[in-house]
Amino acid sequence: MATQEDDEDYINPPEMILPDEEDEGKSLTMLGDGAVTQQLQQHCIRSIESTVVIRQLPSEGISFQLWPAATTLVKLLENHRRYPNKNLLTDLSTSGGTDDRKLKILELGSGTGLVGISAAVMFGANVTVTDLPQVVPNLQFNVDANADVVARKGGTVNVAPLRWGEDDDVKVIGREFDIVLASDVVYHAHLFEPLIQTLRFLLNGGCEKMAFIMAHSRRWKKESVFFKKANKFFDVETIHTEPPKEGSRLGVVVYVFVGKKLKC
Repeated sequence: MATQEDDEDYINPPEMILPDEEDEGKSLTMLGDGAVTQQLQQHCIRSIESTVVIRQLPSEGISFQLWPAATTLVKLLENHRRYPNKNLLTDLSTSGGTDDRKLKILELGSGTGLVGISAAVMFGANVTVTDLPQVVPNLQFNVDANADVVARKGGTVNVAPLRWGEDDDVKVIGREFDIVLASDVVYHAHLFEPLIQTLRFLLNGGCEKMAFIMAHSRRWKKESVFFKKANKFFDVETIHTEPPKEGSRLGVVVYVFVGKKLKC
């Protein structure tokens, strides 16, 4: 069961991911685009010798930047692809992805789309990446920028607007997915209830057990409210913890949520 320490209100501010000398899988290029500065990063997926390119627009807000939990989740997915018998993501290996049906993945709060695009490349999956309408153009840009590598690996990536808690948005996307992914989506208290509402629609809506895999960087005490509410509707399990990097007190935790009640 997921637990959260309640020792202080504020723990660690978000840190944008920047490459360092020891991380040869990423590179950064600064490009001027009028008043907007673009940051292009290359993410190497070594197990399949492929590279995903992501554009960030830091001046546009947090949804246009990369965060630590996203790269943690990508690394965890790649480890699962390379060593499926040694990875804890059993839900990913037992859902879909058969020879006659591709794995269908939904990503919530995709931001720049790194996780969803990487999943499509790694698993040859049909992925739907989603975020707020104002985030969709940059998300679509990144999907288009990686269209060739996604196609070569047999995957697809579709982009759709999705406002948590909006039933119409969720109904358009549907619940025909094997896995739901997200990273760094629990930080604004006013979005806790809408996110849980959307997860209830997805995870508690049918007979098939769908898993929600979420990578989370804890920063504020208030986030414990989200997990307390989530535990009422889902079985929540910690499947991976990553120690903090130098200069940070806490690392990234990856959880699996599964609906408690299924309507059959």
